[in-house]
Amino acid sequence: MYKNRASNGSNNICGRRVRALRLALVPRVSQRALADLMQLRGIDLDKNAIQRIECGKRFVTDIELKAFAQIFRTTTDDLLSEEEG
Repeated sequence: MYKNRASNGSNNICGRRVRALRLALVPRVSQRALADLMQLRGIDLDKNAIQRIECGKRFVTDIELKAFAQIFRTTTDDLLSEEEG
């Protein structure tokens, strides 16, 4: 049993929510474009890191979580919600 896994076996709680919010943006934002937005906020992520976050293979730091919340104009609590939508 891994100590740092979410109840669904993922390495993060927010990955599914990040993906849903990214796809809900109009116009739709690619993983590469989201990585670019993160880099503008001083967070060094690339497209592959976004992909790993969204599928639960990568941990997310608190600094990254805060930047995602700013980009999506939501709260960190919303990103940590395991409910869809």
